Amino acid sequence: MRDRWLADGTHTRFGVLANAWKETVRDAMADIAANLASAKVEVRRAITRRTTDPVERKRMFTALKADRWAVDPFLARQMRTHWKRGRNRTHDQIVVRADKYNTVVDRRGRLWLAVPGLERRQMVRIPLSSTVAPTGTLRLMLRGGRVEVHYQIDASQMRSSQRPCGDRTVGVDKGYTEAVTDSDGGRHGTRLGQLLSSESDQLKERNRRRAKLRSIANTAARRGDHAKAHRIRANNLGTVKRERQAARHRARVRTEIFTAVHRAVDKAATVVAEDLTKSFAGRTTLGRNVNRRLAAWTKGVTAEALTNVSERRGSVLVHVNAAYTSQACHRCGRLGRRSGDRLHCTSCGVVWQADVNAAINILQRAGDPDIALHTPHHAVRQILQDRTDRHRTRLPVQDSSPATAERRANHPNRSAMSNN
Repeated sequence: MRDRWLADGTHTRFGVLANAWKETVRDAMADIAANLASAKVEVRRAITRRTTDPVERKRMFTALKADRWAVDPFLARQMRTHWKRGRNRTHDQIVVRADKYNTVVDRRGRLWLAVPGLERRQMVRIPLSSTVAPTGTLRLMLRGGRVEVHYQIDASQMRSSQRPCGDRTVGVDKGYTEAVTDSDGGRHGTRLGQLLSSESDQLKERNRRRAKLRSIANTAARRGDHAKAHRIRANNLGTVKRERQAARHRARVRTEIFTAVHRAVDKAATVVAEDLTKSFAGRTTLGRNVNRRLAAWTKGVTAEALTNVSERRGSVLVHVNAAYTSQACHRCGRLGRRSGDRLHCTSCGVVWQADVNAAINILQRAGDPDIALHTPHHAVRQILQDRTDRHRTRLPVQDSSPATAERRANHPNRSAMSNN
């Protein structure tokens, strides 16, 4: 692509130096390749669910690896579903190599970043709000009239990476009123629910007012008063302030979640958690206000925090199958009745705190010989039902029974105490 643009003269319309746009193109192509690789992971899982024939699986895996998936109808449908291409909302960015910029400190102690400009031998100087000079390759983004400087740092040199982890094995469950709850009953990140609820209420009220103003602008435009419609859209329906407030909200949520995970790792050498990267389709359709409160994007932030914090601080992260962990009693295994943050077990006659109960179940899943990481949820339900039936009839656990042996052969437990 780079050579073709150089040959046909497309690069002359970019308005930036050759080195800058070449590095930007290389960075964009790397993002596309990473996005494609991520989609192939989901397609491989779909292939595994679709067929058990080893020959057919090998054929589809080979076609997927060789990028010949477009000729196979099933692979093409799966790639269209999982490859979210062409949806990047980032604009006005450029990549600058490490040898193409420098930093200087003025007499007042202010740090400045100098990058190549469009004129020969002329540098563009950008004042930085930090006192630490950036290093390595930079990504410069123009947002809301401000320049953002993005660069990588060595995580091992961060102060939080020097904190030692604990010496125990702890299960954690993601919550909504708090970031995580551990199997000891500790609740970490208790301000998360308040942050999400307040932001949801503000968005609801703001969107209501914006919809009213948009209706007034559309009515004025239909009546021919285009000046009034333009004034409303220019002065009242902008996105700069809204995006700035949303960025601050996301930063506060990330801080709360990462702080909560650090507190959980303080006592855990091994953290057992559910795989939060998997998507689950709910049975009921929720409203916009409820969806904003649940904030599905926080699940990805929690998964990122568990992975990054565990890796930096030397603890082991174990992913387990979380099917029915929030509905089954950790003492007897029977499916109970969930009501808010309480789980009512009709067998034990005990009311458990739902998140603590789920965290204990997640901890117990790490050594479960029958329930593997990718065991289907309906198979997990049947396993739990079989166990409660044996417990009720006082029958011994038949680990060598044909049904159990076949179940273990079909769903080997590759998640138990392994670093995922």
